[in-house]
Amino acid sequence: MNLLRFGLLFTSLVSLAVAESSFSPARPPALPLAVKSPYVSAWLTAGSDGGNGGYLPGEWPSFWPGQVLGWTGLIRVDGAVYTWMGNPGGTLVNQTAYEYTSTKSVFTLHVGNAVQMNVTFLSPITPNDFKRQSLPFSYVHVDVASLDGKSHDVQLYSDISAEWVSGDRNAVAQWDYGVTDGGIAYHKVYRQTQLLFSENRDQAEWGSWYWATNNADNLTYQSGSDSTVRGAFSKNGTLGDSEDKNYRAISSEWPVFGFAINLGSVGSSSASALFTIGLAQNDAIQYSGPSGTNAVPSLWKSYYNNDLDALDFFHGDYSESVSLSGDLDEQIAKDSVAAAGQDYLIITSLTVRQSFAATQLCGTQDNVYLFMKEISSNGNMNTVDVVFPAHPIFLYTNPELLRLVLKPYYELQESGLYPNSYAMHDIGSHYPNATGHPDGNDEAMPLEECGNMVIMALAYALKSKNTNYLEQHYDKLQQWTTYLVDDAIYPANQISTDDFAGALANQTNLALKGIIGIEAMSVIGNMTDHDDQAANNSRIAHDYIDRWQTLGIAHDANPPHTTLSYGSNDSHGLLYNLFADKELGLNLVPQSVYDMQSAFYLTVEEKYGVPLDTRHPYTKSKQNPFFCDWELFTAAVASTETRDMFVKKLATWINETPTNLALTDLYNTTNGDYPHITFIARPVMGGAFSLLLLDQGI
Repeated sequence: MNLLRFGLLFTSLVSLAVAESSFSPARPPALPLAVKSPYVSAWLTAGSDGGNGGYLPGEWPSFWPGQVLGWTGLIRVDGAVYTWMGNPGGTLVNQTAYEYTSTKSVFTLHVGNAVQMNVTFLSPITPNDFKRQSLPFSYVHVDVASLDGKSHDVQLYSDISAEWVSGDRNAVAQWDYGVTDGGIAYHKVYRQTQLLFSENRDQAEWGSWYWATNNADNLTYQSGSDSTVRGAFSKNGTLGDSEDKNYRAISSEWPVFGFAINLGSVGSSSASALFTIGLAQNDAIQYSGPSGTNAVPSLWKSYYNNDLDALDFFHGDYSESVSLSGDLDEQIAKDSVAAAGQDYLIITSLTVRQSFAATQLCGTQDNVYLFMKEISSNGNMNTVDVVFPAHPIFLYTNPELLRLVLKPYYELQESGLYPNSYAMHDIGSHYPNATGHPDGNDEAMPLEECGNMVIMALAYALKSKNTNYLEQHYDKLQQWTTYLVDDAIYPANQISTDDFAGALANQTNLALKGIIGIEAMSVIGNMTDHDDQAANNSRIAHDYIDRWQTLGIAHDANPPHTTLSYGSNDSHGLLYNLFADKELGLNLVPQSVYDMQSAFYLTVEEKYGVPLDTRHPYTKSKQNPFFCDWELFTAAVASTETRDMFVKKLATWINETPTNLALTDLYNTTNGDYPHITFIARPVMGGAFSLLLLDQGI
């Protein structure tokens, strides 16, 4: 085992011990670095049950499930070498501050008392610019300036390892070095035997990774074993402009791909370097649609001739990316603080990259798709009950994103490629294979998904003012509504989106979703000149909501509240499906229900939130978990006092949780821990934008 790669030297421990970093606006469980797509997802662990508390120096970045992604930064100041990223051993720089926005993670680092480094990880998000959003690349910008007013001789180094190219560390990696026509130096690294549309430990087994920077006279490069390449820089401050052509297994002498940049004499005027990391896949998805099973290209292929043209554009677009991302950061910050204060901004700004990074724009400019991976929970594609909790961030940033993520779902069902009368759960059992369910054997959530689809159809149409969308899909929407009419008032024994908790009959919250879906279909009918059907649906919905208030509310409880299931008056759960009534402006549910639930939640709150429900204890220690996406749906329609309680507790959890993986949406409300091995890095956290969506109006 290589000491230079794995060893924590005594000097490293000392450096960490004296470093005291501030974290703004909070210290999240994991810090997003390059978080741009389902496969470009590098994080820095921070929680106390692993990791180093959120420090860039002294901890290996990792892919979202936790496996190491070798990514190292060294700096040589007046001949002395320090580590500013990763854990190759040696003396660590002191991290003094960390700040995140919706698109950026910014680290402030001190190299002794000599120089200061500002390291910015930017994963651009441009919801209204599909050309830029389609590029699965991310930036690292390093700025260096003198701390003590003196000039210092500075060389900067950074590398990635072959660990990025496969989840199988025994897989053979291959690599090349080159310079683009636009003057960008790059290392290209890939799995020697490409396995199209395959994953290993959720990493892609096909495509080419690029690690790039500006080609210049002060740049040197090298590929080879970690000890050789990093050792060359440590000794000389330069690299050998050489390539190790001994292609081999990822874990065989750990090949790395480094750049060294001589910044020269650095004084009060700063010197900087820019790096790009990303994955280029010509074909991104396998889709069994109406025209058969075909490979769907990455959307960026419609704009650029090849990988290198795309890389050239992205790297040269840094200034514009900073501007566009800054505009989004500012808008989200302004809207979040206005909606529910600084604690709310802690939540919204942490969820943006995670939500968008579960998606990939594919297809061609005249036939665009947005494919989504149900990260960690089971890998399904475009899962309806994952899209539903995520949909507020799409409607807030660009409603067309919601249309595009639902597009293949309609295509499969309207072309007869799904036999059941109710709505399909997902378009494929595991990303990136959207092979549908022509046998009808998907995970059955009939009431859940029918309600979700009707609600989201109306939400999109209202936000985008696209009534034609409703006319186009009217027959299928009415078919799903017929199922709601048959099942919503007395839901059969079935699972809901909280499927881990098991099936249950007469679920109060699930019934509410179905009833709201029926009323939503009434609005759709009126908007599309189906007045008779609209009137009938509305009559049924109003009848059902009156009966629901008798069946699903424990009126004699103190205080009264909705139950988990009909007749179970000592049970309760988050009534998060109430959100859709407010979102769509239906006014179907009486205000008294909103007021009753707001008062009740204040009586069952725990340290970090309100438990999802009382169905059963989920761990041996009888701890109570909850889903924070549903908490925020609930908070969005609660009283101001109750809303602020939810937001404050979730923001506190983000700062204090001992978990150390990418943001989870399921955790323990009493101790902040995480009781499951899944539910991390999921796009459902786009539900954090539920309050903003209501403030913005639909």
